[in-house]
Amino acid sequence: MLKSYFKTAWRNLKKNRVFSLINIAGLSVGISVCYIIMLYVQDELSFDRYNKHADRIARIQFKANLNGGDIREAGVMAPVAATLKRDFPEVEDATRLMFFGGATVTLGPKKFKNDLLAGGDPNYFNIFTLPLIEGDAATALAQSHTVVLSKEVARKYFGAADPVGKAIEINGDSVLFKVTGIFDKVPVNSHFHFDILASMVGFAPALSDSWMMGTFYTYVLLRKGTELAALQAKFPAMVEKYMGPQIQREMGMSLQQFRTKGNELGFTLQPLTAIHLHPTATNELEPAGNSSYVYIFGAIAVFMLLIACINFVNLATAGATKRAKEVGVRKVIGSERSQLVAQFLLESALLVAIAMAISCALIYAALPVFNEIAGKSLAFSLNLQTAGMLLGFGLITGIAAGLYPAFFLSSFKPISVLKGRLSSNNNGFGLRSGLVVFQFVISVSLIIGTIVVYRQMNFIRNKDLGYVKEQVMTIPNSYLLGNNERVFRDMMLRDPQVLNATLSFYKPAGPSNLNNTMMYPKGHDNLTTRMIGYHVDEQYIPTLGMKIVAGRNFSRGMSTDSTGVVLNEAGARALGLTASNEIGADVVIENSDRGTNHPYKVIGVVKDFNFQSLHFAIAPLIMTLEPEGGLIVKVRTGDISGLLGRMKKQWDTFNTGEPFTYSFLDALYDKTYNTEEKTGSIMDIFASLTVLVACLGLFGLVTFTAEQRVKEIGVRKVLGASVSQITRMLSADFLKLVLIACLIAFPISWWGSAKWLQTFAYQTTLGWWIFGLAGCAALLIALITLSFQAVRAATANPVSSLRAD
Repeated sequence: MLKSYFKTAWRNLKKNRVFSLINIAGLSVGISVCYIIMLYVQDELSFDRYNKHADRIARIQFKANLNGGDIREAGVMAPVAATLKRDFPEVEDATRLMFFGGATVTLGPKKFKNDLLAGGDPNYFNIFTLPLIEGDAATALAQSHTVVLSKEVARKYFGAADPVGKAIEINGDSVLFKVTGIFDKVPVNSHFHFDILASMVGFAPALSDSWMMGTFYTYVLLRKGTELAALQAKFPAMVEKYMGPQIQREMGMSLQQFRTKGNELGFTLQPLTAIHLHPTATNELEPAGNSSYVYIFGAIAVFMLLIACINFVNLATAGATKRAKEVGVRKVIGSERSQLVAQFLLESALLVAIAMAISCALIYAALPVFNEIAGKSLAFSLNLQTAGMLLGFGLITGIAAGLYPAFFLSSFKPISVLKGRLSSNNNGFGLRSGLVVFQFVISVSLIIGTIVVYRQMNFIRNKDLGYVKEQVMTIPNSYLLGNNERVFRDMMLRDPQVLNATLSFYKPAGPSNLNNTMMYPKGHDNLTTRMIGYHVDEQYIPTLGMKIVAGRNFSRGMSTDSTGVVLNEAGARALGLTASNEIGADVVIENSDRGTNHPYKVIGVVKDFNFQSLHFAIAPLIMTLEPEGGLIVKVRTGDISGLLGRMKKQWDTFNTGEPFTYSFLDALYDKTYNTEEKTGSIMDIFASLTVLVACLGLFGLVTFTAEQRVKEIGVRKVLGASVSQITRMLSADFLKLVLIACLIAFPISWWGSAKWLQTFAYQTTLGWWIFGLAGCAALLIALITLSFQAVRAATANPVSSLRAD
C-alpha cells in the first residue's frame, strides 16, 4: 500500500511540474529563512548562559536621579562587592572586573598590541565558567602581578613553548606579570570579552574605600531561591550606612538633606542573562543586542513559514479540479477517506522532503552572507541535532501545509465529480482569500518597516549634529609620543592639507573618554547636576566646527582660562542659568582633577551637539582647558593618501615602536549605528523574500480561479469579450484582497514603526506617503503577478475550454 502511495505521489508531482516547482520553491525559501532566523534568535537568547550558575548570577548597577536627570551605570564603586558578600547572607559570592581596552605586551625584544586586557578578583572563576587548560583556577589570580592568557594569545606570545611560569610586561609599566594559567577563550555569546585577565590583588583603585567614585563591573552569585526584588529592597540601608557619611564629608550635607532636594542614590540588580538583550546602563562593556529585534525576526520566521504553507494550500486546492475524477474513481472502487487523506498527506510529505533537501543547500550558501550582514558567526552542519531540527521542521510543515488540502480533496462526492458537476466551494474560496489577505498584511507591513528603517538611517546620516564630522581624522594613540605630541601636531599643521588640529582624546563619535562629574552653581548645591566632562584645548571647538552661542572660546593668551569652563546649552539649562546670567557665572565642580569642590567660571556656551547616539537626548556637558593625549585633525579633501603617507613618515621619526593608526570621524559615527544598519539590511532581504513567496500564493489563487471559470472564460470570448476585459475580471477580486490587506497592515505597521522610532531621541517623521508608497508597491507587485496568469487564461483557445469532457 505504501509503495503504491509513493508511486502515485511521484507521478502526480511529475504530471503537475509547474505547481510542484512553485510549491517546492516557496517551501524551500520559507524553511531556509525560518531556520536561519531561528539560529539568530537562539544565538541572541544564549548570551551568558554558558555559565554553570547563569540563573543565579546578577550584576549590580548604580542608579541615581540628580536634579531631575536619571543615571544608570553598569560600573559601581570598589567596596560594593565586599560589602554585598559581608552584609547580605543572600549573596554567596561577589567578584569585580575592570576593563582597560587594548594592551601593549612586551616579551623581550618583541611587542604585541591590542589584545584586550581586563583586571579581575581572585574569585572570578568561582562565579564565571571559564575552565583553565593549564593552571589552577583557585589560585591563578591569588597573587598580585599574575595573569591568565587565552590559548590564542599564549600561542602568539610564546609559540609552542609552555607559557605558565613565564613573565610578560604590560603597557610599559616596567612591572612583570607572571603567567599562571591558560584558558581556551571567552565564549562569543558573552556580554564581555578579554584576552588577558590580570589579578587586581594590590591594585590601588581596587583597594579604595570610596563610595563616591569607581567603575568596577560587579557580579554576585546568589544563593538558591533568592528573589532579586527582596534583596534590592535592602539596598537603601546599605546606601545610608556607607554612602551617607561620605556624602556628608564631601558635600557638606547629610544623605537626608541630599534627598530632600529631589536627589536619589541607590543600586539595582540585573540578571546576567538579561544584560545582552535588555541593556539598562549607559556604559555597557560591548554593544548590546535588542530584544525588540529578536521578537521581530522571530515573528518574521514564523510568518515566513506560514506564508510558505499558505502557498502550498492555495496551489494544492488550485489543482483540485484536475484530481476530482481521480478521487471519484478511487472512492467508487472502494477507497476510504482515510486512505485518500493518507495519500495526499504523503504527497505533501514528499514535496516537503524535496524542499528540505534544497533548503539545506540554501542555508549552507546563505549563512555566510547572513553572518557578514548580521555580524554573527552562526554555523550550519549536518549533525544529529541539525538533522533532528530539520526533521521536526519538515514534519510540522508537511502536516500544516498538507492537512487542509488532504481533507479538501478527499471530501469530493464521487457521483458529482464523475458527472462533471464539481462546483466551487464558497467557504473554501473565502478561506483562501483570507489566507492571501494574511500574506499581504505581512508583506505590506515589512515593506513599510523597511522604508521607515531606511528613512531613520538616512535621517541619522544627514542630521545637523552641531559639529562637522567630514574630513576629520582622529589619531587616538598620539599620547604615546609623550612630550613630542605637540611637536607632531605642529609638524602636521605646516602641511597645506591640514586645516586645524586639536589635542584631545574626547571625540563626539566612536570610543571616547566620558568623564562623569558633579557640579552646581555656586551657592545652589540643590541644583547639583551630573555633567559629561571634556578635557580640551583652545582649538577643539573650531577644529570640529562647533558654534559658540554666548561668551567666547578658550584662549591661549588668557591665563585665567585654566579655571574657566565652556558649557553646552543643555548644561546651562540644567544649572538653571539663563542668557542674562550664564556668562561669568561661578560654578563648583565637586570632583575635578584640581581637587574637591573646585570653583570655575563660565566663559562661554557652545551650541548643543550630539556626542552620544541619537537614541539619547543631548546630555549636559562641560569643557575644561586640560589638553589630554589624542589628536583630532581637520584636513582638506584631495590627496588623502599622500597626506597619510607624510603623517606616517613624521610619526616614524619619533621611534615610538608603535604603528601610526588613525580613523575618520564620519566612519566612527556610522559605526555607532551598525546594529540599525544591519537590521535594515536584514529586513530588506526578508521583506523581498516575503513578497516573493506571497506572490506565489497569489499566483496559486488566480490559477485556481482560472481553473474554476475556464468554461465561463471560453463563453465570454466566444461572445466577444476582449483579453483586457477578461484579465480585469480575473484580477479585480484579487486586487481587492490586496487593498484590504493594505488597510489592515497600515495601522499595525504605524504602531510598530512608531514604537521603534521612540527608541531614538531624534527621529524622522511617519509621513502618510510612506503607507501610500508601500500600498502602491504591493498593488503593483500583485498586479504583475495576477496579469501573468490572467492574460494566459484570457488568451487560451475557447474551443479547448468549451469542448465536452
